[in-house]
Amino acid sequence: MDYGLADILRLIGSLGLFLYGMKLMSEALQKVAGDKMRSILAAMTSNRVKGVFTGILITALIQSSSATTVMVVSFVNAGLLSLVESVGVIMGANIGTTVTAWLISILGFKVSMSAISLPLIGLGLPFLFSQNRGKKNWGELIMGFALLFIGLQFLKTSMPDIKNNPEILTFLTNYTDMGFATTLLFMGIGTLLTILIQSSSATMALTLVMCNSGWISFEIAAAMVLGENIGTTITANLAAMIANTSAKRAARAHLIFNSIGVIWMLIVLPYFLDATAWVSQNFFGQGDAFTDAAAVPVTLSLFHTGFNILNVLVMIWFAKFIVKVVTTLVPVREDVEEEFKLQHIKTGTLSTPEANLFLAKKEISTYAKSTKKMFGYAKQAFNETNDKSFNKLFDKINQREDESDDMEVEIANFLTSVSETRLSKENSERVRAYFKMVSDIESVGDSALNLAKAMKRKREQKAWFPQELRDNINKMFDLIDNALDMMLDNTTKDFSEINVKKAWEIEREINDYRTALKAEHLISVEENKYKIQAGIIYNDMFCECEKIGDYCINVSEAMSEVK
Repeated sequence: MDYGLADILRLIGSLGLFLYGMKLMSEALQKVAGDKMRSILAAMTSNRVKGVFTGILITALIQSSSATTVMVVSFVNAGLLSLVESVGVIMGANIGTTVTAWLISILGFKVSMSAISLPLIGLGLPFLFSQNRGKKNWGELIMGFALLFIGLQFLKTSMPDIKNNPEILTFLTNYTDMGFATTLLFMGIGTLLTILIQSSSATMALTLVMCNSGWISFEIAAAMVLGENIGTTITANLAAMIANTSAKRAARAHLIFNSIGVIWMLIVLPYFLDATAWVSQNFFGQGDAFTDAAAVPVTLSLFHTGFNILNVLVMIWFAKFIVKVVTTLVPVREDVEEEFKLQHIKTGTLSTPEANLFLAKKEISTYAKSTKKMFGYAKQAFNETNDKSFNKLFDKINQREDESDDMEVEIANFLTSVSETRLSKENSERVRAYFKMVSDIESVGDSALNLAKAMKRKREQKAWFPQELRDNINKMFDLIDNALDMMLDNTTKDFSEINVKKAWEIEREINDYRTALKAEHLISVEENKYKIQAGIIYNDMFCECEKIGDYCINVSEAMSEVK
C-alpha cells in the first residue's frame, strides 16, 4: 500500500484542523451566549422535561456535550443545580450533541462547504480586528465554522483511497465477521478514540468520513457511535475527580445513563439498524445504508439521534432511581476538612470569563465561610476550660490557617489566569474586586490565629482574666460574628444588591466598642485591677478583633465599588 508517513501526518493534521475549528467555534458560541447560558441553567426547576430541553438547547448552541456536562458538574458543585436537575440537563446534552453530526452529514457531505469556507474566513477576518468585543466573538465564530469544514474536507481527501488500496479492506475483514465480538470491538475503538480526542463530535466526524470512504460498514459505524456515547462521559468524570460529592454524583449519573442506554441498544441493535435504514430510505430519500456508502452519513446521523432520543424517553422515568444509585456509589464523606478546600474552581476553567468569574465568586463565598468557621473555633477556645480540649482547638485553627493560605494562593492563581483573557471593563473591575476580597478574607484567618496565639500565651503565663474582661471579650466576639455574617451574606449576593450601609453600621459599632474598651483598659491598668500580663493580652485581643471588623468592611466595600 502506497501510504507513507507523510500521508499519515496529513491525516492527523486534517483532524487537528477540524478539532481546532470545532474548539474555536464552540468557545466563540459560548462567548456570544455569555451569561445567557448560566441564566438558563440557573432558572432550572426540578422539572426533568424542562431540564432535558435546556440540555438540548445549550449543547446545540455551544456544539459540545462535554462543555455542557463540565458546566453542569461545575454548577452542581457550586450548588446552582440539584442532582436531579442535573440528570435532566445531561440527558438533553446527549440529544443536543447529535446536531453536530447532522451539520457534518448535510453540509459536509451533501454541500461543498469547503468552497465557501475561504469567503467565510474573508468575511470574519475584519471582525477579529474589531475593538468591539461582541464583533470579535462573532468573527471567531465565523472563522471556527469555516475552519471546521476546511478540516473536514482535508480529512476526506486524506483518507486512503480504497479503490487503489483494496488491501485495507482485507485487513478490516479479519475483524468484521466475528459477529457480536465485532460490535464490541468497534464500540471499544469508538470509546477509546473519544477519550483520546476528548470530543465525541470529532470522533463522530471521523466515523462519518470513514463510512463515506468505504472503510467501515454501517453496522460497524453504529457500534463506534455507541462507544462514543460512553467515551464522552469521561470528560465530565475527569472534571469531577477533584470536585465535591454532588459534582462526582452528577458525573457518575452521566456515565450510568449512557452506559445503560448502550446496553439496551446492543440487545436490539440489528432490529434498530434495519428500522433506521428503512426510515432513511423512505423519509430521507437515501439509498440502502447497508450497501450504499453514500447513504451512510445521513443514516448514521439518524441512528445517532434516534438512539439518544429513545434513550432519554426511556431513562427519564428512572432519573430518581439513577440519583439513588449514584448517591449509594458516591457517599457523603464525613470529613470536616473538605469545607476548607477548594470546591468550585478545581473543576477546571470554563470557556467564558463570565462562567469563570461566577465560579470564582462561589469559591470566594466558600472561603469566607471557612474563615468564619475558624473564628468560631477561636471563640470556642476562649471559653474552653480544659487544657487538652483547648490544645485540640488551637491545632485545628493553626491547620486551618495553613489551608487558608493555600486557598488564597489557588484562588489568586485562578483569577490571574482569568485576567489574562480578554475581559470587558465590568469583568476587569470584578477581577480586581475579587483580588481585594481574597486578600482581606485571608487576613481574617490570620487574625483568628493571632487570637488563638494570644489565648495560648494567656494560659502559659497564667494571666487569668477577671469576669468583667471575659464578658467584654465575648461581647466583642458577638459583634465580630455580626460583621462576619454581613460579609458572608454580601459575598453571596449580586454586586448591585450589596448592603454596604448595614456593613458600615456594624463596623462603626465595633470601632466604638474598641475605643470604649481601650479607655477602660487604661484606667484599669492605672488602678492595678489586673496583672500587667493579662492587660497586654486583653488589649491585643480586642484590637485584633477590631482588625477583623476592618477586613470585613473591606470585603463589602470592594464589592460595592464594582459598577
